[in-house]
Amino acid sequence: MVIGIIIGFIALQVKGERFVGYWIAPWGQLFIRLLQLIAIPLIFVSLIKGVIGLQSIRSFSRLGAKTIVFYLFTTLFAVLLGVSIGLIAKPGNLVDRTQIESIKGDYDLFVAEKALSAELTQDRGPLGFLQDIVPSNIVDAASSNSGMLQVIFFAIFFGIAALSVPKEKLKTVISFFDGVNDIIFRMVDYIIAFAPIGVTALMAGLIVSYGGEISIFVALGAYALCMTGGVFFMLLLFYPLLIRLFAKIPVGKFLKAIYPVQLFAFTTSSSAATLPFTMETVEKKLNVSKETASFVLPVGTTVNMDGTSCYQAIAILFIAQVLGIDLSLQQILIVIGMTVLASIGTPAIPGGSFVILTMVLTSVGIPPEGLALIIGVDRPLDMLRTAVNVTGDATIAVIVDGK
Repeated sequence: MVIGIIIGFIALQVKGERFVGYWIAPWGQLFIRLLQLIAIPLIFVSLIKGVIGLQSIRSFSRLGAKTIVFYLFTTLFAVLLGVSIGLIAKPGNLVDRTQIESIKGDYDLFVAEKALSAELTQDRGPLGFLQDIVPSNIVDAASSNSGMLQVIFFAIFFGIAALSVPKEKLKTVISFFDGVNDIIFRMVDYIIAFAPIGVTALMAGLIVSYGGEISIFVALGAYALCMTGGVFFMLLLFYPLLIRLFAKIPVGKFLKAIYPVQLFAFTTSSSAATLPFTMETVEKKLNVSKETASFVLPVGTTVNMDGTSCYQAIAILFIAQVLGIDLSLQQILIVIGMTVLASIGTPAIPGGSFVILTMVLTSVGIPPEGLALIIGVDRPLDMLRTAVNVTGDATIAVIVDGK
């Protein structure tokens, strides 16, 4: 991020805007395209694996039902918290409005399409967005990231149907999706490894596009503060309140036991990498049964992404505000619904939320290039989000075991 900013300001001083546009900015666009490329296969396979993996609900029906209900509740709360923070604080509005005109033509095109989309959807009624959930043709839906909500619906529908098929007939299907999932995760690793170059190029292009306007960095700082505030609200108020209301252990004991897990998650930025440590801590220090921990926690790494959900809601509103895009109520509802559903398929690896975020942005007509606004400061925020994710998993494990 710093290197990109330096390149951008140097280019402005030496009249090198054209050089940046021709030779540097395209690498940032390539990074965005790679994220868009992997979005549909990633969330499709992850969702199917996540739902099929719940087949143990047959033997733990009560356990599974409570787990999913609590996970969906905390995820929805996190999304609503993020939306509330974004709408109240409006960090994107701190950008000098006169600088919006200097954004590239693609942004103006998206804003125009946004206005047209808002006019078209106003006549469909308050439940019109439900028509966008069920696809008439899954191939058409999968041909564009804007149809991702329909892809999510099909993946969940496919997974639920698979649960009704005898287990012995699913072996080939499970093996196939396991292999595809491993390949896709490796592709994500490669794309994230390219992130430093992509971020450098995106930031350089952003500085040139804004003509060095400093207000964008003020807004970026406000965005980071909003995200941090949401994270600490979840960690210090929301989860302790759930423990006090629904669990049988003292809040202090829970926070003391889970702190090393939070620290480990913070340093690795991966819920999956933290899972063994989370299970050990929950079983030994919080006295959760092995049966509950072995079911609730692995499911949580796929289904429960509270920190990521809160972040995505704030990030989407921030980018829209910076670009001067006013989201209608129906579009905000789409963001809420897609963020909740997409969190189920967000990979539990560093940077995995980028892929999902590009999909959600596109689905409501916000240019995915807007990621350039936030991607440079995302690493420390990603670390905080992961700490929230694992804390949520442990909280639900304690609550479910005590019921």
